[in-house]
Amino acid sequence: MADHSAIEWTEATWNPTTGCDRTSPGCDNCYALTLARRLKAMGNPKYQVDGDPLTSGPGFGISTHRDQLELPRRWAAPSTIFVKSISDLFHPEVPDSFIHDVFGVMSETPRHTYQVLTKRSKRLLAIADAIDWPDNVWMGVSVENARYRFRANHLRQTPAKTKFLSIEPLIGSVGELDLDEIDWVIVGGESGHRARPVERDWVIDIRDQCI
Repeated sequence: MADHSAIEWTEATWNPTTGCDRTSPGCDNCYALTLARRLKAMGNPKYQVDGDPLTSGPGFGISTHRDQLELPRRWAAPSTIFVKSISDLFHPEVPDSFIHDVFGVMSETPRHTYQVLTKRSKRLLAIADAIDWPDNVWMGVSVENARYRFRANHLRQTPAKTKFLSIEPLIGSVGELDLDEIDWVIVGGESGHRARPVERDWVIDIRDQCI
């Protein structure tokens, strides 16, 4: 198995696209943006497209990597795989056809469990009915504070069998959550030297709502 992950809630990562743009406050200290800048400087060919300097950065422009589509087929052992740990599958610059190709690979490798996470919940909902949703795909949205609870409402309307929320980085109270049809919730504070503080009460409130 390649691409082992240190992320606590998954086992491996798979990135058939790279790059993104900051779209909400949860993106402000994005680890992937910093990583892309470093990999561009090292000459990594996947990180040579620059993004908008106002929302993205060096090496962080959206790029699709068709050669990466075959990777999960080569991983024989069943694994839990985080899709797009350094990108967003539903970014507006990712073609619909490529999204369908990614879902095709996931459908054809049912031994794996795929965790897809997006902040672009409006686009997710807009194309959800055109996607063939296999049971081994878990679909999630990020909700970093109360302002972005609407993403959960978009997620709820998709045909995904398993739906989850990533409340990470938690940078403010999320208030009252509608957890109807939500199967799993991840909660975490921000990391890194510029991390914004997380309040204990915010976390306890989410826990209690889940219970």
